[in-house]
Amino acid sequence: MGFIIIYMVIVFAVVEIAAVLMRATGLNKDISRFQVVSLLTSTGFTTMESELISDHPIRRRIGMFLILFGLFSFAVIVSAIANILAPGFQSSYLAAAAGALIAILVLVRTPMATAFLSSKFNRSLERKFEVHELPIKDVLLLEESDYFVELPVGPDCSYIGQRMRDILPSDADLNLLFIKRGTINVRKKKYETALEAGDVLYLYGDKKEFDAFFAEEMEDQAPAIMTRGGGRT
Repeated sequence: MGFIIIYMVIVFAVVEIAAVLMRATGLNKDISRFQVVSLLTSTGFTTMESELISDHPIRRRIGMFLILFGLFSFAVIVSAIANILAPGFQSSYLAAAAGALIAILVLVRTPMATAFLSSKFNRSLERKFEVHELPIKDVLLLEESDYFVELPVGPDCSYIGQRMRDILPSDADLNLLFIKRGTINVRKKKYETALEAGDVLYLYGDKKEFDAFFAEEMEDQAPAIMTRGGGRT
């Protein structure tokens, strides 16, 4: 029983340390803990939020460790049960490992350590990774007002049959990246293409511009819209 308690402490410490590291990369607190547990147990990692892990180079590395640790943990538990049944089993080394992890957890939770990790991870992204390797948030969403939206064109949308060049003024701080139409991504003539029901518009720009030109559409299609804003993940 003592072994089980000690090992649970180790698992708890690993989860909390990994969650702190995830948060240091800019990930939301609740999302980070859920994804850490998902990775560790190899369950529930098919959520839309998993893209926040797989699209980020540093989070991917943390995720790889958690997956491997989860597999190792299963093997250790099976082996430990066998050892517990054997005479002379000692858990002193395991208790020492648990104590070390708790000490690390206390350390990384301090404000100074959190600030250091955030700064370190940001510098790592700036120095070691190409733009195409970084997630949308770190490439496009640099200001609080920056916004990225996947906007479906509903059957009752007032813009059906219109072209984006007629919808958006040339001086609008809003950019159409491409139009997804079924399995086709319209890029070359994206501003000249008449919109159809079922299209999905991939837009990037200022939050106020979205509210000015697409407020009604965003309200009508709210459940189907994916948005990412600067300063939030």
